[in-house]
Amino acid sequence: MKPPVRWPSRARLRPWLIFGLITLVSALLGLVSCQSTLDRPPDPVTHLTLWQGIGPPPNRDVFDALVQRFNDSHPDIQVESLYVGHPDQQIPKILTAIVGNAAPDILWYSPTLTGQLVELEALEPLEDWLNQSPIQAQLDPALLETMAFEDHLWSIPFGANNTAVFYRPSLFQQAGIATPPRTWEELRQVARALTQDTNGDGRVDQHGMFLSLGKGEWNVFVWLPFVYSAGGWLQREGRADLVNPGAIAALEFAQTLVQDGSVLLSPPERGFEVDNFLTGKVAMQITGPWTLAQMQGAGIDFDVFPLPQDQQPATVLGGENFFLCRTSPKKRQAALEFLAYILSPEFQLDWATQTGFLPVNLAVRESPAYQAFLAENPLLRVFIDQMAAARSRPLVPGYAYLSENFGRAMEATLLGEDPETALAQAQTRLDLIFSP
Repeated sequence: MKPPVRWPSRARLRPWLIFGLITLVSALLGLVSCQSTLDRPPDPVTHLTLWQGIGPPPNRDVFDALVQRFNDSHPDIQVESLYVGHPDQQIPKILTAIVGNAAPDILWYSPTLTGQLVELEALEPLEDWLNQSPIQAQLDPALLETMAFEDHLWSIPFGANNTAVFYRPSLFQQAGIATPPRTWEELRQVARALTQDTNGDGRVDQHGMFLSLGKGEWNVFVWLPFVYSAGGWLQREGRADLVNPGAIAALEFAQTLVQDGSVLLSPPERGFEVDNFLTGKVAMQITGPWTLAQMQGAGIDFDVFPLPQDQQPATVLGGENFFLCRTSPKKRQAALEFLAYILSPEFQLDWATQTGFLPVNLAVRESPAYQAFLAENPLLRVFIDQMAAARSRPLVPGYAYLSENFGRAMEATLLGEDPETALAQAQTRLDLIFSP
């Protein structure tokens, strides 16, 4: 006699039943998903992500409006402009995104990041595209130095600027100074004459000049033109080289101004603030055209003269560039169309006249519309004229270290250390960083 069949208990059956159901449902969902994907037509719109750190907010609003204009006229390309923080805060985000294969399609940043991005193989070279574009002939040739690294062009300029010396004409007149200084020695003499005890209490309450103190990039940006003017450099033949006659001369001159007692040093890393200039506590300050609106709004008297020179005129190019990150062929083509729009007269005229940045397109600078804008804002001509002597900061991969250590040498000099010693110490640190 056969033993009775024993069916699995409900408790034993349930796990197998659940597993089978899950498997079946998953398979059905997979079929539905595949069928849905096959039925769905390809997206006709190419979506691009752009990271930027444009400031102040009014300038960012101008840019976003101009991006929207592009999107409206290019229904097949849509650019999403994302503000990702102040430039000083962006480096970790950018590098993390690149290493994690999550970089944006288009990146806005200072061209000083070029070497590092190239080293990470994060960028698409642009020279083949630009060489075939009629816009290339319209670009200010001074800006080529911000685009080129190791025989390739890696970015396009967005907007240009440089620094000059803002001054208070009323204070010049009270001190009997008829013309702005043109050389380092004349600047030293003028700064002395403008340093005064105006209320007779025995203490200086008006200094000739405001100097930036700190080791950050702003300090380097302000003082590198003096290095270039004296025939100096920060790097040669691809390596850091700080101890050279021009760099020493620039730091010695800065220290002389401090020793004369004719300068007011900024709080650390705040040399870009113009409050002391606005209140008349200083008669001169090095800054750029981005401060024009603030000074006009303050209702003070002010004017601008070119940076005084030693051996030759010099200033340093400011402004940011756009990089094209490695992406798909379809996105690359769409991004190039957007970059062409950035360089176009249409974009450059509106960006320049609404923000005070200098247009990178020479055809725009010579246009009647921009010339009319210059007639209303004649101080901008100083910055336009200085573009002929403007130079880029180095684009080497280790620029962040180079900048920081030159900044440390500059800061130490302003605080009393021997300039050559400060530069030699900075060079030693750089040699340790870059040694094989």
